[in-house]
Amino acid sequence: IVKGKTALNVMGVGSGSGEIDLEILRQLQLQHPGAKVDNEVVEPSSDMLQKYKDLVAKTPDLDHVTFTWNNMKTSELEKDWKERNPEKKMDFIHMIQALYYVEDTEAAILFFQSLLEKNGKLLLILVSGEGSWAKLWKTYGLQFGKTDISQSVTMGDIRSLLDSRRIPYQKHELPSKMDITSCFTSGDEKGELLLDFLTEVPDFSKNASPELRAGVLYLLRGPDCTQEVDGRIIFNNNLEALLLGP
Repeated sequence: IVKGKTALNVMGVGSGSGEIDLEILRQLQLQHPGAKVDNEVVEPSSDMLQKYKDLVAKTPDLDHVTFTWNNMKTSELEKDWKERNPEKKMDFIHMIQALYYVEDTEAAILFFQSLLEKNGKLLLILVSGEGSWAKLWKTYGLQFGKTDISQSVTMGDIRSLLDSRRIPYQKHELPSKMDITSCFTSGDEKGELLLDFLTEVPDFSKNASPELRAGVLYLLRGPDCTQEVDGRIIFNNNLEALLLGP
């Protein structure tokens, strides 16, 4: 990211309980041995932020990292940042599976891009625009109630946004598969939880109309969403990563 620097400014947006963040910090340490890291953490959930802090407390070899905890949404961070440290720039910002929960994805991306140092990088990871999630949400998203935030956004939407603004990026596919065979066994506890996860609707089978549930299962069983491999129903869970400069 920035060869030869002895101090790095890093930001994790939507960091959750911190496991991925700490792995990123470990990889940065391997690439930049001896470098001090100023790590800004942005996470609106107090519970998740506390889990992150607890994880840091029991993780060795973090003496080179200074943590700043921002318990707020990205929209709140922008105002806070301008008041607190408007001149501070970042070497690396990562938003991993975070843009679903941002009210204005375009504004968020442009804000974080504006924080980058000259050779800094912004990493975005979301579900693929060509994967099964995109097909499921495009078909049934409104019936799932996805109207107030951008939960159904995919990397296809983000690429269209960046292309319209002629913002260059590197694209990387992250292959991922998920076994959803149990969804098709009525009353199977794991299957019902998977349906809740796929639709992001709590107790989906109880709360959805019989027609909606049948339609979702029909789509999930079709070739647009799944393949049958050795008798198992495998969902295309592919992700995409985009890397942007300033």
